[in-house]
Amino acid sequence: MDTIKSVNDQTYHNIDHVFIDGGSTDSTLEKIEKHSLREKAVISEKDNGIYDAMNKGLNKASGDVIAILNSDDFYADENVVSEVVNLFENGGADAVYADLDYISQTDSSKVIREWRSGKYDDDKFKWGWMPPHPTLFVKKEVYKRYGKFNTDFKSAADYEIMLRFIHKNKIKLGYLPRVTVKMRVGGLSNSSFKHRLFANMEDRKAWKVNNIKPYFFTLIFKPLRKLSQYL
Repeated sequence: MDTIKSVNDQTYHNIDHVFIDGGSTDSTLEKIEKHSLREKAVISEKDNGIYDAMNKGLNKASGDVIAILNSDDFYADENVVSEVVNLFENGGADAVYADLDYISQTDSSKVIREWRSGKYDDDKFKWGWMPPHPTLFVKKEVYKRYGKFNTDFKSAADYEIMLRFIHKNKIKLGYLPRVTVKMRVGGLSNSSFKHRLFANMEDRKAWKVNNIKPYFFTLIFKPLRKLSQYL
């Protein structure tokens, strides 16, 4: 409900809201129909994982710019989309990213981690940097030019696609230096040491499938950067 409400509340009005549902049999579809106030499209069917679902959303989206907001995430306030659109219009960006807060599962006012992205410089990915994917708005033409999510990945396709767009293909980025998304703590890649190890293996695969080489310390620095988010 927080996700839908945060989209409803945006002061920017030219928004199409695409819902991708994995064929749920609970009250999800009824809630979408009742509470979503935007122009919307709903796809409810079995998918082959989260990145397959995201690709379905990309295929269905009709707008010039696409953002992906997971069901536990929500926009920080009503001006997020307006400010992002302004950056696209005045900065000539291909994609815009911002900052993110991780919040408690049970108390949305309690911040657990603060992800402050900072401005992007060339080769910053090699130093373990990446922008928070939930804050990313990308022009649809970028997906058409460089491809969608690679469904061979189970937990790092978001990292791979950003590496492909930003580091390999040098799309033009805009940075909005403020929190735009609140994200509840959790997630498969960070849920245990085993999953974190698997995620690190997928991070390495992301560089390999793009035929680019990281520094020897890149994939060590990447998880270490998260430590500063707790300070």
